[in-house]
Amino acid sequence: MRARPASTATRSAVVSLLALAVLAGCEERQSVLAPGGADARVLGELFWVMLAGAVVLWLAINGLFFYVMNINRAALSKRFANGLIVGGGIGLPVVVLTALLVYGLSIMPDQRAPGDGLTLRVTGEQWWWRVEYWPDGATAPIIAANEIRLPAGSRSEIVLNAARVIHSFWIPALGGKMDMFPGRETRMSLEPEVPGQYRGQCAEFCGASHALMAFEVVVMEPAAFDDWLAAQAEPAAPPDSAAGERGQALFAREGCGACHTVRGTDARGAVGPDLTHVGERHSIGAGTLGTTLEDFAAWVAHAGDIKPEVEMPAYSHLSRDEQTDLAQYLKGLK
Repeated sequence: MRARPASTATRSAVVSLLALAVLAGCEERQSVLAPGGADARVLGELFWVMLAGAVVLWLAINGLFFYVMNINRAALSKRFANGLIVGGGIGLPVVVLTALLVYGLSIMPDQRAPGDGLTLRVTGEQWWWRVEYWPDGATAPIIAANEIRLPAGSRSEIVLNAARVIHSFWIPALGGKMDMFPGRETRMSLEPEVPGQYRGQCAEFCGASHALMAFEVVVMEPAAFDDWLAAQAEPAAPPDSAAGERGQALFAREGCGACHTVRGTDARGAVGPDLTHVGERHSIGAGTLGTTLEDFAAWVAHAGDIKPEVEMPAYSHLSRDEQTDLAQYLKGLK
């Protein structure tokens, strides 16, 4: 048996590695092929059905070409040739595409179903997410930022808006995306089914830090979610260390309260994210950094370097010890 050329073997190895890399991402928390909710599951089924239809058309059309070019190379009668063209080139695609269209349209009403429980209002800022929870009967929202938590097993209503430019709200593992427009409300609903941690992303180019405008999504059991939401309505816990107390004094001295709110303190700014419970979130900077003490300190000192054109000023003039104290205070806000 003749050995394959080295270049052919190399190409095959590269293609195989790329295929494995692509398949390895199918189970990640931001994958549309690893659904964690009813909406994403339906959209996943739609993908596979559409893929199957495309494969049928591809095999049928290329099969016809293979037949007339390799199997039956003799001249065809006019009637038979017309039959191949009309049946294979027109009839089959019309039937397959019509079936796919009818199937796709039949599932669209479910994707537009109204929520039957919690209501959230999410506003796309530059470049972060303002989140307001409105439980049934609430007269005022419970405000958070850059992280969304949802109860499993119920359909939550999500009202979307944008502050300055167009954004798009997308949690691939839970459902489809919805665009967000300044001055115009759009809405969607999601029904998460599998508790866990997922990742959302702005899916519409919105400026310099578009790629750094993500958010964490935590789906919780209903009882755990109710406890968490009740805790979110409470003011921030006071510092429990000397470093945290020094950080709180720095927070006030540097005027951070002009942009940020920390409920239970004099900080009541509404320009930037609410920081009342920032210490228990899974990321800071809208999914840009983690929540270690080093991450908080780096964000305080170099926000503009980490996230281009972010509106938060850098506090690099603070000493390393002051940056650490301020980070200690922020991490302790729970």
